[in-house]
Amino acid sequence: MAISMDTDLARVLGPKTAKVMADQLQLRTVRDLLRHYPRRYARRGEMTRLDDLQVGDRVTVLAQVKKVSTRKMNRRPGTLTEVTVGDGASSMRLVFFNHRHAHLDVGEWGLFAGTVGTWQGDKQFTHPDCHIITGDDDDWARAMVPIYPASKDVSSWVVQKSVKMLLDDRRSLEQALDDPLPEAVRHRHGLVPLATALVQKHRPETQEQVDEADERLKWDEALVLQATLAARRRAAALEPGISRPRRGGGLLDAVDAALPFSLTDGQREVGEELAAELAREQPMNRLLQGEVGSGKTVVALRAMAQVVDAGGQAALLAPTEVLAAQHARSLAAVLGPLGRAGELDGDPAGTRVVLLTGSQKAAVRREARAAVADGSAGIVVGTHALLQEGVEFADLGLVVVDEQHRFGVEQRDALRAKGTRPPHVLVMTATPIPRTVAMTVYGDLETSTLRQLPAGRGGVSSSVVPVRDKPAWVDRAWARVREEVAAGRQAYVVCPRIGDLDGGGKDDDGPDDADGAPPEEQGTSDRRPPLAVLDVAEHLRTGPLSALRVEVLHGRMPADEKEARMRAFAAADVDVLVATTVVEVGVDVPNATVMVVMDADRFGVSQLHQLRGRVARGRHAGLCLLVTEAPSTSPTGQRLAAVAATTDGFQLARLDLETRREGDVLGAAQSGRRSGVRLLSLLDDEALIAEARVEATALVEQGAGLADHPELAAAVAALALDDRADYLEKA
Repeated sequence: MAISMDTDLARVLGPKTAKVMADQLQLRTVRDLLRHYPRRYARRGEMTRLDDLQVGDRVTVLAQVKKVSTRKMNRRPGTLTEVTVGDGASSMRLVFFNHRHAHLDVGEWGLFAGTVGTWQGDKQFTHPDCHIITGDDDDWARAMVPIYPASKDVSSWVVQKSVKMLLDDRRSLEQALDDPLPEAVRHRHGLVPLATALVQKHRPETQEQVDEADERLKWDEALVLQATLAARRRAAALEPGISRPRRGGGLLDAVDAALPFSLTDGQREVGEELAAELAREQPMNRLLQGEVGSGKTVVALRAMAQVVDAGGQAALLAPTEVLAAQHARSLAAVLGPLGRAGELDGDPAGTRVVLLTGSQKAAVRREARAAVADGSAGIVVGTHALLQEGVEFADLGLVVVDEQHRFGVEQRDALRAKGTRPPHVLVMTATPIPRTVAMTVYGDLETSTLRQLPAGRGGVSSSVVPVRDKPAWVDRAWARVREEVAAGRQAYVVCPRIGDLDGGGKDDDGPDDADGAPPEEQGTSDRRPPLAVLDVAEHLRTGPLSALRVEVLHGRMPADEKEARMRAFAAADVDVLVATTVVEVGVDVPNATVMVVMDADRFGVSQLHQLRGRVARGRHAGLCLLVTEAPSTSPTGQRLAAVAATTDGFQLARLDLETRREGDVLGAAQSGRRSGVRLLSLLDDEALIAEARVEATALVEQGAGLADHPELAAAVAALALDDRADYLEKA
């Protein structure tokens, strides 16, 4: 039977097996099955230590039958068969009810799959799936036995037998393969053919064969990713935009004159870089990353002012209404009369700064849309409301996306599409990105980095408050808050969730536990509910902070109430603001010097770094206290200690990547789809990713581009057609 990589597994394996594979493992085609790699290899006689298995895990083990006994049960009818199996180092029990399993004989080796349980303190499988390895079973007589990711009804050996059917006919396999790696690239990097790699990955004789296969298969993944990004870069470069050169005597000069501080060397350098790119017809596509508090917003404002001076409009897209309102307020304050053109006290030589959000009253929104449409609003700040139908720009010249990781590629493109010609694009993130992530996730953008903090910042120190180990430290934390307020300063208290406002309802702006928390620490049923803003605020008002002015801020408050609360805090009319992560980005209150993060273990590494960036934004030193019930010696406790030990965001970003599942970084979790990245490691394969980026760029830019490489083009197209390319933008 002739097959291809897109052949439905029902034609190869039959409808019954194919259906359960599709339902439980999402394997539907020949390609899916061949790319369903073993998660490990068992070796006959290997010291696997069965006693290291974790209760609740569904696993497959290779072991030898040591003992078989059957007896009648005492308290109910039927028989109980107990089988002891060992791996040479330890043993465990298999239990079968009402079935003798006479085919299990002492001395036999087999594969046993089940969910690890316990009985009287000993680990056991109850009714596991069994596959006995016979002397003429050549698949299992190998030195290395592949153990596959499996499910309740699809065991590892069912997957193995299915893969074997595809691999046994080498000629049909080679004809079916769509090799995305051009021959010249393969030879240049000394890689084995794809068919060889798949055979060595699924049926290896040695570890060297596995390593050789992994290197080749990682190249497949990296090249398809980088070709996708290179194609985006080329497509953007082929669309002519509009030059927005710098002009003297306008908004940009006014901004520079109005700034109450001197630009850092880094801000000046990046500013010149942006100014040069804005002056070209080729649209700018740049990522601006930097440490928390490094002054990215000022750099963006100067770029927006240059575009307005050149006759265009600039749009700033922010992830929350609180941040959008603060951006609009701060931009208007810097511009002064130049930001109020058309008003009584406005400068006619200036422009208008307009805010557009979804919660604005209809009349306000209509007025804002009209100003955007007729071009009188040169700077437009908003949330997702900017993307809605009916928001039309007169001449959109620059799109600035703040906190890029909160948005997807489709949202950025939706805003770009509102320009009559492709606008320049600047995306910003305060979450420092390791080089490998930048190359893989933001590879269609050029990158600028701000590392230098403005002069005069007080700096922030961090400490972990381990509630279980040192309960008295919690009282000391609240004492520190009282001391800071007594000195004329202010504090944040951050909680993971809002609390019960109306007898039900889901929080909408708490942290995502998957962001940074290791998988084994997520979703455990014995954890108490996360602490809530409303509960903590009430406790503080009636307890340790009863003498202070304590208010709350969260995402489910009406927009005008949130705005009023932030204004009051900025004006020092509130001593302590108890909030969710709605204050995570962009909120700038220089008088706030202390932050207490409750249940800090519920937040990711980068998120904690972002949060503490809200304090010490003025001349006074800051303090961030990470309160947790996690033991200091636990992985969570050590992770928090690492956050407290450094303020280097790039070092923490690498730690974040080490503790997170890389699939989440690449967005597989967000999109709910398979990202196509199974072997590639962003940390371990940095050199390979860099080489793949160079190769992909050359392939896309030479000759007819990907049209000269149809197999690679098909792989890139499949990524986009399956709606999976969005994960590239959702780290």
